[in-house]
Amino acid sequence: MKYYSRHFVKPADLNPAQRLFGGQLLAWIDEEAAIFAGCQMGTPMVVTKLMSEIDFVSSAFCGDVVEFGFEVVDIGRTSLTIHCEVRNKQTRERILQVERIVFVALDLEGRPTPHKKAGMTLDQAREATVADREQRLAG
Repeated sequence: MKYYSRHFVKPADLNPAQRLFGGQLLAWIDEEAAIFAGCQMGTPMVVTKLMSEIDFVSSAFCGDVVEFGFEVVDIGRTSLTIHCEVRNKQTRERILQVERIVFVALDLEGRPTPHKKAGMTLDQAREATVADREQRLAG
């Protein structure tokens, strides 16, 4: 799993128990996962269709840095399913896991539309991601 972004846990992010508020973490996940999915699908026009069971396994506290890991687990014609883990950057302790988050690509009228990885296998999609990254670095 690759970790793509990080957030500081600040006082405004805490619940009355002085731990990271779960709703705040879910908002961060939805935003970060949508950015990841949009990059993979080749369009920013994506919507969250489904989040599977969310498993909070530990807490984060003020001053902690949390990081977000994503990987593609399924590719549909108009959708992409990703797995998400959030961990404490310093301790590497897992804070939360979401098995499946499904995003759907939309056209300009708001209807589901095929995306750039539609029809690819997971291996082909990984190879395409590596090739895109290498092309950006070379160019």
